[in-house]
Amino acid sequence: MALRIKTGDRVKILAGKYVGQSDEVVDVLPDLHRVVLRDVGSVSKAVRPTQQNPNGGIEQIQAPIDISNVALVCPFCDSPTKIGAKIREDGTKVRVCKKCNREID
Repeated sequence: MALRIKTGDRVKILAGKYVGQSDEVVDVLPDLHRVVLRDVGSVSKAVRPTQQNPNGGIEQIQAPIDISNVALVCPFCDSPTKIGAKIREDGTKVRVCKKCNREID
């Protein structure tokens, strides 16, 4: 299944603890059907002591969010939207905003 959200896109969170917030996509995990956001979704994780970190402790990491819980924010109409696809005359495939019909890529 092809994901229509890419690294660097701005998305709005539709469900969960951070509903209503916007953030930038840092990483896309297509096998898990999840995205990692820059500031939203940080969790605390207990880390065992290692040679690099002899004390161990608790670290803040970015947890992935299911891709169905985010919507792409169109850079032109500045609203969360569904994404369509369009093939240009030169044969390249581009993403299209369903609200304003403008090319996103």
